[in-house]
Amino acid sequence: MTFAKLTATAHYAPEQVVTNDDLSQIMETSDEWIASRTGIRQRHIVQDENTSDLAANVAQQLLEKASLAAEDLDFIIVATVSPDGNMPSTASLVQAKIGAIKAFAFDLTAACSGFVYALSVADKLIASGAYRNGIVIGAEVLSKIVDWSDRSTSVLFGDGAGGVLLQASSDTPLILAESLKSDGNRGMSLTSNLTHANSPFSKSESEDDLFLKMDGRAIFDFAVRDVPKNILESLEKAELNPDDIDYLLLHQANSRILDKMARKIKTERCKFLQNMQEYGNTSAASIPILLSEAVDAGTIKLGSSQKLVLTGFGGGLTWGTLVVKI
Repeated sequence: MTFAKLTATAHYAPEQVVTNDDLSQIMETSDEWIASRTGIRQRHIVQDENTSDLAANVAQQLLEKASLAAEDLDFIIVATVSPDGNMPSTASLVQAKIGAIKAFAFDLTAACSGFVYALSVADKLIASGAYRNGIVIGAEVLSKIVDWSDRSTSVLFGDGAGGVLLQASSDTPLILAESLKSDGNRGMSLTSNLTHANSPFSKSESEDDLFLKMDGRAIFDFAVRDVPKNILESLEKAELNPDDIDYLLLHQANSRILDKMARKIKTERCKFLQNMQEYGNTSAASIPILLSEAVDAGTIKLGSSQKLVLTGFGGGLTWGTLVVKI
């Protein structure tokens, strides 16, 4: 049988750092106000880069780490809610930038669950036996879709990208269990780029709403209510309990959410890796950035058979967990 093996990780963030104190110069807020409510101290913000630039940087790093030629890639998947544009896809732009002339490429939109969804799809593509090498990237330039006059949302988000290289292997499955969920009935609690009929023949009088908008309380309650159940459901499918897991890498939205998650699934808080204090909420990029940093630090070792929980949750509403063996 053919399985996907995770052989390399990489991440990239724009050089420009915007601290909470920097934000206090342009809006009514403070470091204490932001950090005490979210755990966020700073975020990286682009100056002249776009989403495909960040993603291409990650893709190039992955190829170099694996000593793999771009021509050997079979597919590129980019999870994002802040693409360069609707078309061409950001993944197609990455394909062009790195010269992966044989790879098919597409974007996947599942907000902060995007990387988890995309990794699940990529795993199945390789397990089919039809493809041997694929890149999965979460990349966001959220600074271009937030309303910088709205302190309730603009202070939360940052820009960045992270990704993984998957290669065909006959070893063991990468994903031991998974559970992916959606609930469109609650979808309007987190939105961006809402557009309406607009032609000489349409009757719509609604105005487009392009900025990111969030009902913070509704999203917080959703995260702490539905997501722990999803993690426990996935662990049960894998016939594991929380004590069997080395680390949990959850979407980096709010440190208080992680605190509550640890209590709800009854495991040590130190197993929940965290970096939102440096990056803020980078949506689909948050989990792969966290994973890449942990690999660079030696906390997570590729090929070590460590067991990880990867969990995303956000717009859609979407949420999902992968139990993986690295």
